[in-house]
Amino acid sequence: QVQLVESGGGLVQPGGSLRLSCAASGFMSPLNAMGWYRQAPGKQRELAATITRGGAANYADSVKGRFTISRDNAKSTVYLQMNSLKPEDTAVYYCQAAAFSVRTMKSEDYWGKGTLVTVSS
Repeated sequence: QVQLVESGGGLVQPGGSLRLSCAASGFMSPLNAMGWYRQAPGKQRELAATITRGGAANYADSVKGRFTISRDNAKSTVYLQMNSLKPEDTAVYYCQAAAFSVRTMKSEDYWGKGTLVTVSS
């Protein structure tokens, strides 16, 4: 069974740091692009950062310079290092992975259940 399991969320003070991890399992084909998305209360889900299998990263303007996405292909894991956190970073953070599905015979997006990050003093 395909799974993406996030960890590392929690409560942190403004200016603090957190590191999110997302471990993938059960995939029958290599993971392509992976990413982190976030959804703040009352808002739509938005992109935070993505990374290709080769390591090319892309960031939302709101997190650029503060967040760093990385991945370990051997461990099927993607990370999000979040520094200089602000109250507006408070959201549920979702892991996303793209992979070829042998069931549908096309690339599909898979999602984790999310981990809550709260930035507050």
